[in-house]
Amino acid sequence: MELRELRSFCTAAKLRSMSRAAETLGVGQPTVTGHIKRLEEELGTTLFDRVKRPVQLTLAGTKLFELATPLVEGIDALAETASHAEGDGPVTLAATSDIVQHTLIPVVRAFRAEHPRVHLRVQTATRSVILTMVGAGKVDMGIVPGPDRSPEFDFQALFQYGRVLITPLGHPLLQEPLVSLDQIAPWPLILMASHTYTRATLEAEFQRRGLDYDIIVEMDSLDAIKRYVAMGVGISVGPGLAIDPEDHDDLGIVRLDHLLPVEPAGVVTLQGKSLSTPAQQLVDVMRRTLASPAGRGERRPSRGR
Repeated sequence: MELRELRSFCTAAKLRSMSRAAETLGVGQPTVTGHIKRLEEELGTTLFDRVKRPVQLTLAGTKLFELATPLVEGIDALAETASHAEGDGPVTLAATSDIVQHTLIPVVRAFRAEHPRVHLRVQTATRSVILTMVGAGKVDMGIVPGPDRSPEFDFQALFQYGRVLITPLGHPLLQEPLVSLDQIAPWPLILMASHTYTRATLEAEFQRRGLDYDIIVEMDSLDAIKRYVAMGVGISVGPGLAIDPEDHDDLGIVRLDHLLPVEPAGVVTLQGKSLSTPAQQLVDVMRRTLASPAGRGERRPSRGR
């Protein structure tokens, strides 16, 4: 006994017509007739009195209709509920703080406008922690700088992730061509916490070149770092995506694409994991929103040489 057979029977019993049941279910009348015939053969009884018009239920048919109707309606309601749940989310993602505070803002704005019913949950973490969360299934996806080549993950590139030097206005580094990290290392540095991606990349390059450097302030917010740099406490190196248009009024900004690697940033998901419809919709919105520099908030050219 199959669900589709019970659904055909219940629909025909309710409408008292094989043809109308077929029309309601969107199938041919022979399909409905065949379903009911197989039910009668399996149960060893007649369910409809086909002599009368419209067709009438037999006593056995009436009893089956009473028993099967709540079951069919319940399963149909369950399917509809599951469909609504799939459409409403939630979608969970984790991203580095610079991406959450800058790149992700226009994405969330566009996504909420297009899919207002979807529940979106965002967490901030370092790149390594994000990969751990994705691997453990704690989030649907991660948005991280730098590709991940581990076979455990799938990576979809969304935009390029470069770095910039951040100095006070009038700083000596703005007055000369920046051709080497040797020029940056002697200055007091204000950087994000250890294990953040840009800091790890910068320190690896310093160490590879055998350069001494002094980190005088560590912070969890690049926006706070920019304020300290503007006061003349030190200089910093951060992701270019974290530079807002108004920052150029208070800071010297120099791109470091020629000194530090420019890498793709994007979506990391667990290998083989099927994203829900809302999660895939979020990825699609990210692709459209971040396809242009304007979508990433890069509206003004950097100052400096």
